[in-house]
Amino acid sequence: MSADGKIALPTRRQTKISSDEDMKRVHELRNSVEVIIVGIGTVMADDPSLLVSPKHVSEIRNPVRLVLDSSGRTPDDAAVFDGDAETIVATSDECSRDFGGAEVIRCGKGRVDLTKLMSTLHDRGHSTVLVEGGGDVIWSFFREQLVDELRVFIGSIIIGGKGSPTPVDGEGFRSLVDVARLELVAHTALGDGLLLEYVVKR
Repeated sequence: MSADGKIALPTRRQTKISSDEDMKRVHELRNSVEVIIVGIGTVMADDPSLLVSPKHVSEIRNPVRLVLDSSGRTPDDAAVFDGDAETIVATSDECSRDFGGAEVIRCGKGRVDLTKLMSTLHDRGHSTVLVEGGGDVIWSFFREQLVDELRVFIGSIIIGGKGSPTPVDGEGFRSLVDVARLELVAHTALGDGLLLEYVVKR
C-alpha cells in the first residue's frame, strides 16, 4: 500500500507501489504456498495470471489459483484460465456456470462460504493459503477470523482520494471490541519501502 494506506488510484486502476525488492518477496511467497486467492473484483480490474515469475524465482512451483466468484462472472478469457497452473473458481450454491479449464467448488448460499471453503481446501491437503486481495476479500477473511498473518509493504508514494481502495475495505468493524488485533513481529526495509509483518492475536 501507499504511505497513506491506498492500494490503487481513485479510478481503482492497478498502481505500481512495490519496489523491485518487494516484488521478489511476493513471488517467493507465492512460490512457497499451496493456494493463492483473489476475488472476482481483482480479476475483472487487473486480469492477473497469479503465476510465479521466473524473473524472481529460479525453481518455480506455481500454487493452485482460486478465484472467489459467487455469481460466476469470471470472463472466459481471464488469464487464470491460461492452463499454466491449476485453477479453481469458488461460487455460491446457486451458480450453475462451469468454467473451461478450471474446477468449480460450489459452497455457500448467496455468496461463497469462506469457512466451508477453507475446510474443503484443508481436506484436500492444502495447509498454506495466500490471500492477495482485493480489499473486500481481505475484509471478508478478517470478518470470518480466518487470517493468521498479515504482511504489508508500504511504498514511498501518496495516492490520496476518499474513494481509493485500501488493503482492507468492506464494511469494516463497527466497534473497537470487534476489531482484529495484531502483533508486529518483524519490520524490514525493502528498497525505498518498508515491509511490516504481523500475526493476528486470538
